[in-house]
This record gives sequence, structure tokens and C-alpha cells, in this order.
Amino acid sequence: MSYSINIIRGQAVSIQDGTTSIPIASENTDYQAVLDAIIAEGAACFDGDIPAELQAAADEKQFNQQLADYRVAVARLAQYIVADGRAEETAEVVVGEQWNDETQQMEDVTETQVTFTAIDPVEATVQQTTYDIDGNATTTTIENPLITQDNAERATAQAVVDATPEDVRNAA
Repeated sequence: MSYSINIIRGQAVSIQDGTTSIPIASENTDYQAVLDAIIAEGAACFDGDIPAELQAAADEKQFNQQLADYRVAVARLAQYIVADGRAEETAEVVVGEQWNDETQQMEDVTETQVTFTAIDPVEATVQQTTYDIDGNATTTTIENPLITQDNAERATAQAVVDATPEDVRNAA
């Protein structure tokens, strides 16, 4: 689709898509579609130059999308690896204060609290039984589907992190 801009008294007031006039308003879904087209196609989606304000809005939208995607990907990579499990983690937490007669000062009272419970690793492989047309069973050993899914999600998340521009990473 090719867009053009309607300018009145030097001010961009709407965008034409050939049949309709799209107001320049961020809450308008058609306007958001124009920004998406600018992100995807660049100048190829416009007759003439893309107005600077539209390009800036498209750049901001793309930046915000990349930032949100980056944060989700980083959070996914921070999760424990299903095949490895997770060890229990503890932390010393201040739970109060008490007077120390020897030092004549108040001292923190601490206790060890579990911050993350241990999670056992899943079995590396599982048995899968299939049946042929005659009802004969065949059992095969396959990688645990939970591990397969975890590896795929991690690879997808890592690809997002790797493709994220440096300025977006720095904003996270």
C-alpha cells in the first residue's frame, strides 16, 4: 500500500491510503498500521518523502517494541535450565534488632531464609510408545519434550537479544 500525506498550512493533518483519510492520532489503529508499514517497508510505502514527524513516531514505536521484546527475552534467559534444575538459594535477612550488653549497641537479628527452592532437573530422556495399524507397540527413547521446548525457547530468546540494537540494550 502506498500512503501520501495531506498538508494544510504547512501542517501534516492526515494520511491518505488511496481511499480513506487517516487522522494523525496515536490512538487510531489505522495510524498505527501506517507506522507499522513505515517500520517494515521504509520509504517504499510512501509517495514522496516520509514526513519527519511520522518517521520519528515510527522510530519510537519500533524502539519501544524492541525494548519490550528484549526485556522479555532477557527474563526468559534468566530462568533456570530445565535440564539442569536449580539449587536452593538462601539469604540472610534482618528480622529485627536486639540490645547487646557487651557492646552496648543495638544489633541486627538475622535468619537464613530460602529465596529460591531447589528444583530437580527433569529426566534427559523419556520413553515414547507408538502403535502401528495392527496395534503393535514400539517403544523408543526420545529427548524429554520439556528439555526440547526449553532449548527452543532459549534459542528464540537468544536470537532476540543478539538482534537487539545496542541503543535499545542500553535503555533496558
